[in-house]
Amino acid sequence: MSIIIKPIITEKITKDGEVFNRFGFVVDKKANKIQIKKAVEAAYGVSVVEVNTMNYRADRSVKYTKSGLISGKTNAYKKAVVQVQEGETIDFYNNI
Repeated sequence: MSIIIKPIITEKITKDGEVFNRFGFVVDKKANKIQIKKAVEAAYGVSVVEVNTMNYRADRSVKYTKSGLISGKTNAYKKAVVQVQEGETIDFYNNI
């Protein structure tokens, strides 16, 4: 089971990485904070200070078009924001 699915690279997370040493990941829905901490430390070779997790639900939408009713949905996922120790950093571009 792979715990880290992919890193989140947005303007807000990039700014948090530069200022507060926080980095975001999409992780497995069943993973807990201890498993996420161990996976990040093993994958990137940094020491993790804090892990915050958020569960995002699937959003459903309905659109009324000329051809009829179209319904869609986005996937549910779990996001983890990991704070690493002062002086350490994670470089996503070299590790992808």
